[in-house]
Amino acid sequence: MKIALIGYGKMGKTIEKLALEKKDEIVVKIDDTTLDQFTEENLKKADVAIEFSTPEVAFNNISKCINSGIPVVSGTTGWLNRFGEIEQLCKQKNGGFFYASNYSLGVNIFFKVNEYLAQIMNNFPEFDIAIEETHHIHKLDAPSGTAITIAEGILKNLVRKTAWEKELTDSSSKIAVKSHRIGEHPGEHVVKYNSPIETIEILHTSKSREGLAMGALMAARYMQNKVGIFGMDDLLNISK
Repeated sequence: MKIALIGYGKMGKTIEKLALEKKDEIVVKIDDTTLDQFTEENLKKADVAIEFSTPEVAFNNISKCINSGIPVVSGTTGWLNRFGEIEQLCKQKNGGFFYASNYSLGVNIFFKVNEYLAQIMNNFPEFDIAIEETHHIHKLDAPSGTAITIAEGILKNLVRKTAWEKELTDSSSKIAVKSHRIGEHPGEHVVKYNSPIETIEILHTSKSREGLAMGALMAARYMQNKVGIFGMDDLLNISK
């Protein structure tokens, strides 16, 4: 598989390491120092692009790949207010786009457990809910995209909650999402259901970035020659 790697930070370097171990080829690497190489000609050398950049540039990066006819796998969070525009662009250009807020197999199983638990907790209104997430100090968005996905999974399945917010002002109808940025922490997410007499918690802890990188490479292999919008439910076949 020939890969255009867009974003060459810690995740990009981990993806490169695992890709080379699998005998894949990185045909172009784009970061702030190599923007002159981010051309349609170079993109067309690839079978697929993998995009892990920053919220400010993700939309333009993804658009450029789709406009160049290259399917793209993105894990950048913090730009999703423009997701609908990417969907429209894919339809117009007959393009392929794969997005996940987290590419870890364990996290995506966690998402499903979280949704199922929220359904059960409809019957137990004495439990209030909070979400906490911890990441490394270099992560620019807070809360994380994964934490937002967790919150949205609860909101779809628990009728007494209507929104999430970072600074909780109304605990009766909203879910508190608390963020921590500590050292080089690879990532932890916890959902807590707390009542006056007991607490239920579900927790996922990442041990390294390799789980995320492996998932991104699986998605890239899946996306070769595909058209449309896809996500981890499609890749892992774990939808309800």
